Amino acid sequence: IDCFKCVSVNGENPACEDPFHNNFTSDLLESPCLGGRKGRNGLFPATACLKLAGRYDDTGETIVVRGCALDSGTTTIDTEIIRMSHCGGLYFDDRYVNGCLQSCDDGDGCNSAPSDR
Repeated sequence: IDCFKCVSVNGENPACEDPFHNNFTSDLLESPCLGGRKGRNGLFPATACLKLAGRYDDTGETIVVRGCALDSGTTTIDTEIIRMSHCGGLYFDDRYVNGCLQSCDDGDGCNSAPSDR
């Protein structure tokens, strides 16, 4: 699957922010998008795109991250980030974020869609 990959903190990367216009961001589309897999070395073709949008709890800065991941084959849904979307609190790079982490696998570049924070 092809996914958009980018990071924007406090709007520093406007092409990554919402509203997202993929006609201006072709350089952000990774084809195919590659990701790591638990217990394996190297990168593998992703099975889902991800989008994290939220606000750091400690500073109030906004963050948008678009990327990809793959299912690692565990049997429980709570250990696989791509099997369910999550809104609320989560840790990203050892910092607490209030927002939404969404996954999609229904088409190339599906992580371009905006969402509520």
